[in-house]
Amino acid sequence: MDVRLVQLAAGIDPAENRDLVDARLGAIDPGASLVVLPEATMTDFGPTDLDLASFAEPLDGPFVALLARHARRIGATVVAGTFEPSTAELGAEAPPFNTLVVVAPDGTLSATYRKIHLYDSFGYRESDRLSPGTIEPVVVDVAGRRLGLMTCYDLRFPELARLLVDAGADTLVVPAAWVAGEGKLHHWRTLLAARAIENTVHVLAAAQGGRRYTGHSLVADPQGSIVVEAAEGDETLSAVLDPEEPGRTRSTNPSLANRRIDRPRGDA
Repeated sequence: MDVRLVQLAAGIDPAENRDLVDARLGAIDPGASLVVLPEATMTDFGPTDLDLASFAEPLDGPFVALLARHARRIGATVVAGTFEPSTAELGAEAPPFNTLVVVAPDGTLSATYRKIHLYDSFGYRESDRLSPGTIEPVVVDVAGRRLGLMTCYDLRFPELARLLVDAGADTLVVPAAWVAGEGKLHHWRTLLAARAIENTVHVLAAAQGGRRYTGHSLVADPQGSIVVEAAEGDETLSAVLDPEEPGRTRSTNPSLANRRIDRPRGDA
């Protein structure tokens, strides 16, 4: 699988972000299989008092339409982060979802993932402005691979990664806006490598850069080694994933097969 990870710094103006994404995706030649952009690419989180509901777009809105146009041109699946209006079941006043959209090479929306673990940590409360998604692993088929979707703070919860792998994922895709701060880059790298090692899968992490976020988008192989890594600024990473690598790794490190704890205590 030929992969591109697009690192960028989004703002809070959706039109300006579409122009930015149009330029960055326009620079990718046809032939890639998968293109991943960060969390909150459609609109950044902005200040903590910013009403994200006023920026949320339906899944047939202009941002997804832009991704669809480039998916068709490149011939690739495109994954990116948006804010999606809440569902009727939650009520008209419910905050929007932090959603990943997956656009197929024919331009159709093939999957969505609503972020499960909201970032209520390090003095921040994402749940004040967004609704969590239902606890359900989302795995999509792309170019012969099975991609499991996670978003940013989800990375700190290994049980979600394991649910995705148990659902058939051989690659974890992690769009993020990983807030910068003391020790945060160390956490980012360490957790990405850990999810790769413990699950013997490739991990593809596309992060926002700029002053507010850590950047350092990267690809980790199933042994947790970093294949390619960005710095803090705008950058597009390229990598080719060997489809046989997870299997080879599991032949020497069969930790998944050796598991003895695979369900909650008390189950029959």
